[in-house]
Amino acid sequence: MKLTIEQIAKMAGVSRGTVSKVINNTGSISPKTIKKVKRVIEETGYQPSFSAKTLATQKSNLIGLIFAGNINARINHPFFTEVINAFKTTIGKLGYDLLIFSNNNFSKNEQDYLARSKHFHLDGCLIIAGEKVEQAVPELDQSSMPCVGIDIKLTGPNSVYIMSDNIKAATLVVEYFHENAINNVAFIAGPEDSIISNIRKDAFIESMNRFGMPVRKEWIQHGDYFEKSGYEAMKRILAEHPIPDAVYAVSDMMAIGAMKAIKDEGLSIPDDIVLIGTDDIEVCKFTDPPLATVMQNKEKMGTVAAHMLFELINGKETSDQVLVDPELLIRESGLIQNNHMKR
Repeated sequence: MKLTIEQIAKMAGVSRGTVSKVINNTGSISPKTIKKVKRVIEETGYQPSFSAKTLATQKSNLIGLIFAGNINARINHPFFTEVINAFKTTIGKLGYDLLIFSNNNFSKNEQDYLARSKHFHLDGCLIIAGEKVEQAVPELDQSSMPCVGIDIKLTGPNSVYIMSDNIKAATLVVEYFHENAINNVAFIAGPEDSIISNIRKDAFIESMNRFGMPVRKEWIQHGDYFEKSGYEAMKRILAEHPIPDAVYAVSDMMAIGAMKAIKDEGLSIPDDIVLIGTDDIEVCKFTDPPLATVMQNKEKMGTVAAHMLFELINGKETSDQVLVDPELLIRESGLIQNNHMKR
């Protein structure tokens, strides 16, 4: 039979509050009383319940993991999987466990993330941005709950956010093409209402205009970050004439889909079309040819997010935002051939 804290108090001849103070190492209690209570705990093998410890300390050591908005498009994506794994490893070393706020039903019902956070006595939340973020997210952001956002701008009194420098990501790609005399570049974007994708698209167009490179409407197509949509977007681009000399996709998975579409048309990568993706997910090294990409430092993002949330929880000052520098990795699909430079 599982013992209660009341039964332990009775055995030790003390109050329930005294047992709680001994367990949580709080309050002023005599060494004799502490010894007596601990002896009863050891002899009975008593383990305090999670709720009892939480109520006593006002800390649960639980972090809420929230997939905001359209979670289906995000939770399966390798980029976020790697970020979350790095976060989980780091926050675990700092003494915290994760509680995942899930499912479509929760989002559709417009339930309150803040109320759930309070119900579970969460110490803080990590918010992963999806598309069409529900109203419950800004409500949580504007509360006193410590929050860190990944790819979502938070402005609350106890919130910070971290994301890649998306303007720099697109700029690096266009500069690379310009430096190698590639002017005709197509762009495969994410959903039309995606904030992150639109930042990259605007930066792509701005950089193309700055270098006097043509921006053709039919060469800008949208997908949903996954392979099939990249394949379909590339097919639409290839249906136009002339075809571009290069393609930049805002996710590696869409770039992999585009790679198949290019091959299905009997074209060669990079001889006929140079291809660059974004994220540097693990599979990029094993595609044929290996995929050039803009690397987002996923491990750094997850690790920094964990440390920022830990500092917020403990009342320490931290930056309002962190932009992580991307890096252009040129693998075989991004090599510039002489025949391109002669066009």
